Amino acid sequence: MHLDFPYAVDTRGRTATADEENHIRDMIAQVLFTAPGERVNRPTFGSGLPQLVFEPSGAELATAAQLQAHGALQQWLGDLIEVQEVTVEAEESTVRVLVRYVIRRTQQRRLAEFRQRGVTP
Repeated sequence: MHLDFPYAVDTRGRTATADEENHIRDMIAQVLFTAPGERVNRPTFGSGLPQLVFEPSGAELATAAQLQAHGALQQWLGDLIEVQEVTVEAEESTVRVLVRYVIRRTQQRRLAEFRQRGVTP
């Protein structure tokens, strides 16, 4: 059993749960949109992508963001997924991330899109 993210209550009034595939997707979102230093007992957890929205955009920044996100996903979820490709785009105050990955246990290929709006540095 996996808790759903973000935390929610289901129709029975109990803590909502997620299947394995959705749980992995939730964990990818947590890694991508958590800033290093944000978690007390895991100061290196996260990728720090939301802060990049406020940096001057350009090809160099996009490449650095993709490498940063790919590395963070490999570090924190490498035992669950094989990250094949990460694409990061910053549009005004929105970060859009496409992640192509394989779930190691089932060998299922997935493409997931994540967006975060209104982030602040």
